[in-house]
Amino acid sequence: MSKIEYKDLLDAGVHFGHLTRKWDPRMAPYIFMEKNGIHIIDLNKTLACLDEASAAIKQIVRSGKKVMFVATKKQAKDLVADEARRLNMPYVTERWLGGMLTNFATIRKSLKKMSGLEKMMKEDSFKNMAKKERLMVSRQKEKMETVLGGIADLSRLPAALFIVDIKREHIAIAEAQKLGIPVFALVDTNSNPNEVDFPIPANDDAFKSVNLLVKAFGAAIEEGLSERKKDKEDAKLSEEEEAKRAVDAETKE
Repeated sequence: MSKIEYKDLLDAGVHFGHLTRKWDPRMAPYIFMEKNGIHIIDLNKTLACLDEASAAIKQIVRSGKKVMFVATKKQAKDLVADEARRLNMPYVTERWLGGMLTNFATIRKSLKKMSGLEKMMKEDSFKNMAKKERLMVSRQKEKMETVLGGIADLSRLPAALFIVDIKREHIAIAEAQKLGIPVFALVDTNSNPNEVDFPIPANDDAFKSVNLLVKAFGAAIEEGLSERKKDKEDAKLSEEEEAKRAVDAETKE
């Protein structure tokens, strides 16, 4: 994806904040002006913050770690789920279960249980169950899939969180802070940017704004994944060359 420019942000309405009476004064450094009772976000600051966040997330992903996407609000959940799936990253778009990070051992037990149900449903013994029992198992699996499906492959804690709407996802942020997990987030004018490590000042309500920035963040992750792949290929090549040199040296002797 080509680099995002000021005009792209403008066209997507990224600059539209909340009503001035709903603002959080700590967002003042990111506000350009007030217009018709609405705060207007400084898009130059948005671009600068996006660049900083992209560079940082790229390094995290390059080292082989996972980024968890979190967005449970209606206009963002499908976008976020699609982008996370595309990048093979974990995501939460239904409901944040308390302790999802701070009590990860329990969550892993639930994931194990879900995986067990999935396995069981493929076996012959499941087909031989009474219809009522089959229905109960299917419903339980569906229920777990809804809440935990996005983190089914997560075997350890994510190295970072990417959040849309920090007011709504305050429990996720509190858990990440407790564990020292860096948080990247879209932050609107009604929120406190100091709660996250990498705030990206932006309209977190409009579909076009969220879509543009989620995809820009996803593109940075993609770059990190490509660089990781190249690092691994380079390492393999250098190992092969080293082995070849060693064989050549032995042959000469």
